[in-house]
Amino acid sequence: MPVVKPASTWTSGSLKELKTNLQQEKGAVVKVYRGNIMTVHVPTVAEYQRVCWEFATDNYDIGFGVYFDWSPITNYAITVHISESSDDEDEEEQEELANVADVEKGCKVTVNTNLGEILPMYRQDSHHAVQGGSHEFPGEGTYLLKFDNSYSLWRNKTLYYRVYYSN
Repeated sequence: MPVVKPASTWTSGSLKELKTNLQQEKGAVVKVYRGNIMTVHVPTVAEYQRVCWEFATDNYDIGFGVYFDWSPITNYAITVHISESSDDEDEEEQEELANVADVEKGCKVTVNTNLGEILPMYRQDSHHAVQGGSHEFPGEGTYLLKFDNSYSLWRNKTLYYRVYYSN
């Protein structure tokens, strides 16, 4: 895999404004249930040069990371996938997962060899400030923007987000 430039990130105090605007957009406000990870798949497109994101939450933080899948694009639509945790997992499996993907420490381990890390998974104070960022396309592939609530045993998170392309 080629060397990938780092992402640009920023925060903004316009939390209320972003939430108000996104409440008007279909699908821009979602609930990420306790124990779940929501992944937004964003394919690169020839008309643009970068992907941009902004998000905020109500009352609590959420984990966030950005990855790039170098596999050939099979679907040019932006799609959302939810990974649900299983209450039936035994303790050994849970301990293994905790060691592999610790949101507190950031996650450097990837299983898919076509997957590159753009922004490691960390908990973001998105309930205090809008979290934003952008990344210049490193080539053809699909961005995976992950909103991680797997560390939360009790709280669902209301997520306000937008993803868009730019030049």
